[in-house]
Amino acid sequence: MAEITMDMIKELRARTAAGFMDCKKALEEAGGDMEKAVDILRKKGLAIAAKRAAKATSEGVVAAYIHANQKIGVLVEVNCETDFVARTDEFKEFAHNIAMQIAATSPLAVRREDIPPEVLERERKLYEEQARESGKPENVIEKIVQGKLEKFFQESVLLEQPYIKNPDLTIQDLLNELIAKTGEKIVIRRFARFQVGEE
Repeated sequence: MAEITMDMIKELRARTAAGFMDCKKALEEAGGDMEKAVDILRKKGLAIAAKRAAKATSEGVVAAYIHANQKIGVLVEVNCETDFVARTDEFKEFAHNIAMQIAATSPLAVRREDIPPEVLERERKLYEEQARESGKPENVIEKIVQGKLEKFFQESVLLEQPYIKNPDLTIQDLLNELIAKTGEKIVIRRFARFQVGEE
C-alpha cells in the first residue's frame, strides 16, 4: 500500500477542489495513483449529481461578465436548491467563471437538446456534402457525419466545452465537482451573450 502524504492530498485537492477527507480516501482507494484518484472523485461527483437530479432548484444567482474591451457582455443564471449555497463565494465564483466561459467561447446552448433542430439539420447536411465531395464511400459518410457532429457539440454546447481555465475538464465536470462539494443540485439555467455589432 502506497503511503499517502500531505503533499499528495494537497495536490489532489488543488486539482479537484474536493474536500480533504474525500481526497485522502480517493488516494487510498487508488493506491496512491494520482490519475486514478482524480477519476474516482469525478465519478463520485457524477453519482452525487445523479442522486440530486430530481431536486428543485429555485434559488441561485444571475452573474454578469463584461470583457475588458467592453465589447462583449454575458448574463448567466445558475440555480441551486438553497439560498445558503447561492450566497457562498464558491457558488458565485462558479457562476462568474461560467459567464467568462460564455464570453470567450460563444456557445449556442447550455445542453445538446437545447440546440434548435434546424441548426442540427443544417450542420448534418453540410457535413454530408463535404464527405461526398471528398469522394468518401456512402458506408463511411454516416460515421464521418457523426464524428463531425460530436465535434460540433463539443464546441457549441456549454456543458460539453473544455473549461477555458483547465481544458482537461469540461464544464459538466466542473459542475459535477461543485454538486459533489455542496451536496445540492446545481443547474446552469440560461444565458445571454451580447457582442457589439452582432445581432
